[in-house]
Amino acid sequence: MKKLSVIFALLLSLPAFAGDDSEALKQVAELQQQWASIKYGVETDKQEAPLKALSEQADAAVARHHKSPELLIWRGIILSTYAGAKGGLGALTLVGQARESLEQALVLNPNALSGSAYTSLGALYYQVPGWPISFGSNSKARELLTKALTINPDGIDSNYFYADYLISENDYDGAREALNRALKAPGREGRELADRGRREEIKQLLQRIEGKHSS
Repeated sequence: MKKLSVIFALLLSLPAFAGDDSEALKQVAELQQQWASIKYGVETDKQEAPLKALSEQADAAVARHHKSPELLIWRGIILSTYAGAKGGLGALTLVGQARESLEQALVLNPNALSGSAYTSLGALYYQVPGWPISFGSNSKARELLTKALTINPDGIDSNYFYADYLISENDYDGAREALNRALKAPGREGRELADRGRREEIKQLLQRIEGKHSS
């Protein structure tokens, strides 16, 4: 199966959660910070164990606050990243659980975290295998990623994952445009580590595109 590159730092500052349960918000912030520390601070081949532990923490948080779309989104993000670190057939169960969590978030509030569930779910659809192995679908990915951009047209993550998808479709000009938009996205308060890591990934994709054009 395609190795998941997930994912996702669909990270907003705490004021975006106004009106939600304060304990759920605290859990979201903790999951965000720990995810970024693992994703961008731990060597790739050593991420599986801490991501497994973090996924269990996310499961417990959702069990306590099952009506929180933000926690459901972050559970999906963490499970997706864990699947990428685990790899192989064992990752298929994890990506299925991630999809379910993100779909539940969409039912509760499709606009939560500026449409991050659409971005995360869209990324899953173009990165996992299609039927009969899994649920991957490039057309579904485009639909979801486009919805995410409708909600958050200038977001760093919505543009990054749309660009990554376009590269998989060999649309390098469209990908370059989306990546340049992503680079212009404003920094997110409290998300400095995630922003730095994502910007490095953006630059790497831009280099890949230039390599395609020069080859």
